[in-house]
Amino acid sequence: MQQLLSPRLIFHSKVETRKLYFRRSQSRAALQDIAEELPVRYLFKPGKIARIAGPVVVAREMLGSLMYELEWIGDAGLIGEVIRVEGDRATIQVYEETTGIKPGEKVERTGKPLSVELGPGIVGQTYDGIQRPLPVIRELSGDFIERGITVTPLDRRKRWRFTPAQSEGATVQAGDILGTVKESVLVEHKILVPPGVSGTVKSIASEGEYTVEDEICLITGRAGNTAAKLMHTWPVRTPRPFKRKVPSDTPLVTGQRIIDFLFPIAKGGTAAIPGGFGTGKTVMQHQLAQWADADVIVYVGCGERGNEMAEVLERFPELKDPRSGQPLMARTILFANTSNMPIAAREASVYTGMTVSEYFRDMGYDVALMADSTSRWAEALREISGRLEEMPGEEGYPAYLASRLAEFYERAGRVEVLGSRPDLGSVSVVGAVSPPGSDFSEPVTQNTLRIVKVFWALDKALAERRHFPAISWLTSYSLYFDSLERWYTGNVGKEWVELRREAMQILQRDEELREIVMLVGPDALSESQRVTLEAARMLKEDFLMQSAVHPTDSFCSIKKSFCMMKVIMSFYHAMSKATESGLPLQRILELPVKEEISRMKIQPSEGFESFADELIDRIDQQFSQLSSQLLATAGVR
Repeated sequence: MQQLLSPRLIFHSKVETRKLYFRRSQSRAALQDIAEELPVRYLFKPGKIARIAGPVVVAREMLGSLMYELEWIGDAGLIGEVIRVEGDRATIQVYEETTGIKPGEKVERTGKPLSVELGPGIVGQTYDGIQRPLPVIRELSGDFIERGITVTPLDRRKRWRFTPAQSEGATVQAGDILGTVKESVLVEHKILVPPGVSGTVKSIASEGEYTVEDEICLITGRAGNTAAKLMHTWPVRTPRPFKRKVPSDTPLVTGQRIIDFLFPIAKGGTAAIPGGFGTGKTVMQHQLAQWADADVIVYVGCGERGNEMAEVLERFPELKDPRSGQPLMARTILFANTSNMPIAAREASVYTGMTVSEYFRDMGYDVALMADSTSRWAEALREISGRLEEMPGEEGYPAYLASRLAEFYERAGRVEVLGSRPDLGSVSVVGAVSPPGSDFSEPVTQNTLRIVKVFWALDKALAERRHFPAISWLTSYSLYFDSLERWYTGNVGKEWVELRREAMQILQRDEELREIVMLVGPDALSESQRVTLEAARMLKEDFLMQSAVHPTDSFCSIKKSFCMMKVIMSFYHAMSKATESGLPLQRILELPVKEEISRMKIQPSEGFESFADELIDRIDQQFSQLSSQLLATAGVR
């Protein structure tokens, strides 16, 4: 058995120069201890660049490199990550533009994987794909990111007000709350015992202001003393631990009627929004990010056009949270990795966003992660795979595309968090998919559908008719409805399930009748069939269509959605009964209440329940009056 791992690890300090040999089984622990004591650039003997292919660099003299280890590439100090190790050669994907670097330049190892900093200062911030704060970078380098620029994700100078929640001598375990920091008006940042740490609180800071690097607690355990700070780091490709996953029985209310009523998503659930160009995927993601019933929103713009991300950055600071009235950015974190940014950073951005989401989940919050779009992320995988000369799979995507997608979506869920507290937290993931030519049979869409439980299919024909959101009610589905049925009937209305079932039947029957009309014409339809077509038209125009820019209609509470559906179904039942008794459909459609129904979507949510009851009463009155008038006319004749 080989006892020593070559080459030697050589590092320098101002006091001494020493050599360290370590056993293979002790390598990670030894690297971690050294990395915390000394600057990372002095840990290892540098390697050298052997070959460059776009964002992929092959370095030699790298024996002992670890998979997913972070490296500094070339004289410019570009950031990269090891993605393959063969002998003394390491293949590295570089997160910045590689133009200008050349073979022979040094490659410096860090001994650590790509990690994010987790602590106060994240909420309200805008990062790139590897958690570099873009506003700070702009101050340093202008409107364009300079290569090799290194900025800490969290402000080291800002002081945060820390309120302790533990006392000296208390026994704590991973996930317990050491104290709190009021990070924003909507988010109270809970400082947790880091994963893998447990023991007795030897000392804890008193209430006061501290930077993220100040020691706020000293925990004595089996491994000795561990100093806890306001921040800690976590590797982005490693899921954060939890006690267990629990089934979700609570919907994630989005404020979009077609989603909340017909195809709901549970807190901790997964959903996909596939659609071709121009069908409204990004607008749909913006709507969900603005109005979703989550404590924290994480929005990852992965490979999207720069003008779309610019719209997010402009709109979000001006928007108000519908529940609290506070600025929406007070509970939002943005990751912007646009299509003109380096391709490798795009591949890392979804993991960065997921790790931050898991961090807030561990505090007991409900988090909604918007990934726009996973197709651009898959294209980054394809490009890097091609440069690695791997065997391509379907349409050139790597053979491991399905497993990578599954690894990402499986990190969603509702969980019982670590610690002695019985809190639950969740991460709900909504991923946009951009199939070329609206072809849902392409690999990214098909592999995503095998994983997610909610499918909101965007229909190009609906978008061309200016029906937004262009979610197809015939091809979309949700597998969460059965588990959410009890919540809906108990918190919204007992008729919810029956109303949804009846609405779906009308929409499906409408499609069948339209095929008949196309074949033999509208004259072949009976009066009852015409009633079905009219009810379907009301459902589509007065309920399913929703304006993203209207100040009132942009967000619809779940109670308002329920009441709107009750009104439409009341009119449908009255219309069916009236036509069966001989009343002409044309006279029914001329009733004044029908115009009121078409305008009810712009009625404010406050007081809408009483407004809907009055509207149902007017429906009954006007149908009774119409029936009396027709009977009187018939009597005179």
